[in-house]
Amino acid sequence: MIRTERGYEINEVARLTGLSPARLRAWERRYELVRPRRLPNGYRAYSGEQVELLRAYARLSAAGERIGDLAAEPREAVIARAAAPGPPPSPDAPEPHRSALLNAVRALDRDRLEALLAEQMALRGLRAFAEEIVAPLARTLGDLWAAGRLPVAAEHLASEVVLHALKGGLRASRGGGPLALGACLPGERHEWGLLTALTVAQERGWRVHYLGPDLPLADVVEAAWTLGPRLIALSGSAPAVVEASLPSLAALPGRLPPGTLPVLGGAGAEPHAHQL
Repeated sequence: MIRTERGYEINEVARLTGLSPARLRAWERRYELVRPRRLPNGYRAYSGEQVELLRAYARLSAAGERIGDLAAEPREAVIARAAAPGPPPSPDAPEPHRSALLNAVRALDRDRLEALLAEQMALRGLRAFAEEIVAPLARTLGDLWAAGRLPVAAEHLASEVVLHALKGGLRASRGGGPLALGACLPGERHEWGLLTALTVAQERGWRVHYLGPDLPLADVVEAAWTLGPRLIALSGSAPAVVEASLPSLAALPGRLPPGTLPVLGGAGAEPHAHQL
């Protein structure tokens, strides 16, 4: 296991693990899963090893295991079980090629990565590609990056190629139903989750237009009046990003055309659910 000196603030850990800051604090108090270092200003600073362990707890608890039982296990066993592959696919299931994708990312082989992703999209279709290829790859890359085992250049390359593939798939197979606009909140640049959700909407018949990351809400309103969507899907992966937009989000429904429904998702929305 590689040790890193970098400290991760709780909002970063929330984004990397999918756990809300409130849950992270509760698990720390009740089970003492990890003990982050305290900075002079009182903020928590998590190590890369602690983030890796929390991701393992999050994955196993999402699969139905009790966090109290997991807390009693050796950390190495928890990480190993969380990293273990799932049950083997049926004989007629398509090969996931996850190791080939990861090898291309590590080698910074853009051409190979693009070819592998194009092959998988052609085999599976857009929604299955997003759920069966993109989502597992995102989790794997997140684990490696949090543990200091993946260079930043490799993570950036993977993001650029995957996002290009998802956006191209959405453009190529638009539905004919009601219009849905998608956008990331101001300050939000993590697009994988929202784009994956939009592939589901598109498969269900929505006509999807993605407006992009880090979009001012005033521009979202202007686009809504120009295009007349039935739905606007917004995303925020970090609580701080959502918090910065709370006043504008509160006013958003009254600024949209009649019949347009705004929806907010992402891990950053959960801690502010009562205000929203």
